[in-house]
Amino acid sequence: MSIRVRLVLSYIAMLLVPLVLFGLAVVLISVATFGSLKSGFQVDFSHGNPIKRVVDQELENVAYMKAKTDTNPDAFLDQVFVKDLEERFHKINMGLIIRQDQTIKYMSPYINVGEAGDTSKLPAYGTSNGQFQRNQGSLWITRQQDFLFADGSKGTVFVFLDGGPFQKYLHQFSKSVIWTFLFILIATNGVLTYFVSRSIIRPLRALKRAAVEIKEGNLDFEIKPHGNDELGELSIAFEEMRHKLKKSVELQLQYEENRKELISNISHDLKTPVTAIKGYVEGIMDGVSNSPDKLDKYIRTIYNKAADMDRLIDELFLFSKLDLGKVPFQFETVDLGHYVQDCTQELQFDMEKKGVQFTLADLPQEPMLVTADRDKLRRVLLNIIENAVKYSEEGHCRITLSVIEQGGFAVIQVKDNGQGISEEALPHIFDRFYRADPSRNSATGGSGLGLAIAKQIMEEHGGRIGATSMLGRGTTVYMALPRIQGKGSEA
Repeated sequence: MSIRVRLVLSYIAMLLVPLVLFGLAVVLISVATFGSLKSGFQVDFSHGNPIKRVVDQELENVAYMKAKTDTNPDAFLDQVFVKDLEERFHKINMGLIIRQDQTIKYMSPYINVGEAGDTSKLPAYGTSNGQFQRNQGSLWITRQQDFLFADGSKGTVFVFLDGGPFQKYLHQFSKSVIWTFLFILIATNGVLTYFVSRSIIRPLRALKRAAVEIKEGNLDFEIKPHGNDELGELSIAFEEMRHKLKKSVELQLQYEENRKELISNISHDLKTPVTAIKGYVEGIMDGVSNSPDKLDKYIRTIYNKAADMDRLIDELFLFSKLDLGKVPFQFETVDLGHYVQDCTQELQFDMEKKGVQFTLADLPQEPMLVTADRDKLRRVLLNIIENAVKYSEEGHCRITLSVIEQGGFAVIQVKDNGQGISEEALPHIFDRFYRADPSRNSATGGSGLGLAIAKQIMEEHGGRIGATSMLGRGTTVYMALPRIQGKGSEA
């Protein structure tokens, strides 16, 4: 569930849940208050509507009282009758005041003058309008029955409802309702806020801790998403960032290690010819080359060593530019079969001079189109062929070129009958400055950059390069380029 939906639902819950709980609380408080209020009425509440029972009881008492005023008004001066009438009204928490002219003849015993107020201010005879009236204090006049006594004097019976319990229970009910509403509102909002905020704060704390760990350099600290919401997505993105950052740091460390190794290898490969040149020059200076033939030999050796250094620097410069992606490529559509055939014809004469048996086999019958830079691809072929010649026995070297189609790739295969490569060294032959010869003899091992340059050029073409080999039987290097699927090519 997203945070947005979660917040909307929490806001709705913060409105609805307090209202529902408040409604239930009001019902419970009403029941409790009504239970306490029943103690003020001596009426059977076990059956029917309790309020209706009270109203019916009052109407019955008032009808009885009115019948007496019509048939025997002097009965209201009889203490026995008045006591009986008093008991009837007292069951429903009501009382009586009987007045003859301006004299109070009877007042319910639980009503005191202080509560009733000034009895002289009671409604006058004949002013009854049948409405609910309020007197001073906590008493309400609910009925005013006017009549004439037998001697012609004016009589009035006031029925009072004791409002004290009602005021007490109403005050208690209002207070309970207000405090209950505040408690429910605070508790509900607090609980909902806690759970919603916890679902947000916990992932944020985990992300903060992860950020601190990363800041301290600990890139192994794993971040686990806590849900499928936005924070979960943020945790996943943060974890992906950590992985990439870790790989970047590891790659940077590898680059640093490679840089150190590169400097070491360059120093070694440059120091060897420089040392040789220095030795031969010192020999010339000391007069060791005391004959024209020896002097010519020394000078040629110096020249060859300088040429090796120049070639090493050129290859190093090319490799660096390839590594930085600063070598421009002129890609075009090339028929690989014809291209390899042309390269073979160009190299045939040089190979024969070196005593190499150079043959071409398995050319495709139909055009095999690829996208390639002719010059860069020729550089790859030359590096591989020169490497094959270098590691083969002089005078017995056989190199065979072929072009085949395999899995949507056009593959050039260069096979030799040289000494082969060990199983341990084979995975590393395309690494820069790697030589299978641990002595790093430049006379046989070259600069160690030829195959690394070939690999980078093939990768720039979107292809790949690899090798298979067996010690004593030779090596096969294959270069695969993606074929152009279309006219003149097979699907």
